[in-house]
Amino acid sequence: MMAEAVTEHRDPEVMYVGMDLGTYRASVTASNGLRKTVVSVVGWPKDDISRKLLGKDMVFGHEAMRHRLALNLIRPLEKGVIKFSDDSTLASEEEIELYKEAAKEIVKHAIQLARDGSTETVYAVIGAPAQASVINKQSLIEAAMEAVDSVIVVSEPFSVAYGLDMLDDALIIDIGAGTVDLCRMHGALPEEGDQVTLTTAGDYVDELLLKLIKENHPDAQITINMARDIKERNGFVSDTNDRVVVRIPVEGRPRVIDITEECKQACRAIVPPIIEAVGNLIATYDPEFQARIRDNIVLAGGMSQLKGLDRLLEEGLEEFGGGKVSRVDEPVYAGADGALKLAYDMPDSLWKELK
Repeated sequence: MMAEAVTEHRDPEVMYVGMDLGTYRASVTASNGLRKTVVSVVGWPKDDISRKLLGKDMVFGHEAMRHRLALNLIRPLEKGVIKFSDDSTLASEEEIELYKEAAKEIVKHAIQLARDGSTETVYAVIGAPAQASVINKQSLIEAAMEAVDSVIVVSEPFSVAYGLDMLDDALIIDIGAGTVDLCRMHGALPEEGDQVTLTTAGDYVDELLLKLIKENHPDAQITINMARDIKERNGFVSDTNDRVVVRIPVEGRPRVIDITEECKQACRAIVPPIIEAVGNLIATYDPEFQARIRDNIVLAGGMSQLKGLDRLLEEGLEEFGGGKVSRVDEPVYAGADGALKLAYDMPDSLWKELK
């Protein structure tokens, strides 16, 4: 399923932007036709040697990950929001400011990639977790305001639904790195009871996969980044004869290890919480329309592409009367595309009020 392309925008002097500011990656779709994505990490050189090596004072995305040993690396988003924005007592004031600064720089970098050298006014719609608090949303707004002239924060699964024109009797499940966000659409703006946020998402799978590999192969030298890469390349939930065989160092020497069961178990861990949340959203929906929403469930987000996930969810929904689950065609940009479409449809007067 793909969002309809929008070919015009309201003000030719304004660049409209839709952004999915995710825990793992930030994706941007702009009215100038550009679509960009960057891994949500930023790094500062550790010393003069690393600064000379890199030739810059700040590094982002895959480049930052590639040179992370030479950098002070920050991944500022956790569970879909800026780390420590929920509870400032968990860190020092200096650390909190560092994470806020890193979030600002990532937004600024992503917007700059989409600008393509232009200096237009920028109006942005940013997707956030479905149940992000007022404080979380305000932190995201503050992170964006140095890079844009006006900004609105909306529920990420709602922006996916808006982009797909699935505004009535539909259930969107956006599965990212930090959160799984569910949103029930019924022809009006979703209310609090229409939305659910789970934290058993991609990061949860990475940590579980790392734990299982270490338990079953205690001599393996593996990091969370290696576990994430294994999941991205091989993640699956269905029964299959294919094996997941990887090369992992053991005492500095590469060794071939079969981690099929570990990968399957870790990836399947996200399924029960999703089925429970879907069941609750269906059970509390108007009974006359429950059958329609069961047959209109859409998966979005990077983790939606796990092999066999749509079919396994359908099997789990049998106890609720069955259901039909499909996936968006472009999981990386579905949220950003929908946010851009929403930005086009916002009245100019609202944008000016938010400046």
